[in-house]
Amino acid sequence: MSRPPTLTLPPCARAYRLDTERGEFAVHDARPAGAPVGTALLVPGFTGSKEDFIVLLAPLAAAGFRVVAVDGRGQHESPGPRTESAYAQKELALDVLAQSRALGAGEETPLHLLGHSLGGLITRAAVLLDPAPFRSLTALSSGPGAIDGPQQGRVQTLIDALGRWDMESVWQAMRALDPPEAADAATPPEIGEFLHRRWLNTVPEQLVVTGRQMIEEPDRVAELAELPTATHVVSGAVDYAWPVPSMDAMAERLSARRTVIEGAEHSPNVENPQATAEALVGFWRENG
Repeated sequence: MSRPPTLTLPPCARAYRLDTERGEFAVHDARPAGAPVGTALLVPGFTGSKEDFIVLLAPLAAAGFRVVAVDGRGQHESPGPRTESAYAQKELALDVLAQSRALGAGEETPLHLLGHSLGGLITRAAVLLDPAPFRSLTALSSGPGAIDGPQQGRVQTLIDALGRWDMESVWQAMRALDPPEAADAATPPEIGEFLHRRWLNTVPEQLVVTGRQMIEEPDRVAELAELPTATHVVSGAVDYAWPVPSMDAMAERLSARRTVIEGAEHSPNVENPQATAEALVGFWRENG
């Protein structure tokens, strides 16, 4: 679970609901001082939200990009139905395409797509459905297929718990299993309250279905490699969801740019945002 270091939006950003033909989505929208050189749509991961990208907004906007981080359907502040079929991967990918159209994809500036973790699988599915709106795709801490074996067991345990207990009970059980570094003393009170609130706001069916996707996702790298979309594979130096060597191999198969963020693990966007922003800006500028 990504833990944003702050919940305060920079002055260049505002929060609102983006209206699309597939409904409204809560977003953080950061604008550069002048005309943007490009737009970036950022899609969060499993149990995540748009807040996971807060510390990237200012440096990316300062580099000239409009940056829009979104809560997917059923995530945190975006509504979603209590039916599992609503969270099929194709449905979530169609949402990304609708969001891109609502942002005016490609009309004035190039649109760059980024997905973190589960978001990488969803954004890949969106590009495979329709690559036309996107100048580039960045997979941030997201691999070629299903998550690593030990993590599959953890996610399955969560899915099973969601089938038996309410969200608050599952939250309390997860807290009891937290490692010492995740204890209250290591988390500012406002961040801890936010993580709890975000969890309770998330639709349980969304977690169940997307959790299964992470366990069952096929390797679709060959399909993506056939498209002309520029690709970028970014990860920390260590990753518990997809082993770093698997992401190295994915980048090679895609002929993609590969960036490893030192001092970061599964969430470079919060663990080393400056280096992550620099890597993204360099890639986007080359593919603008």
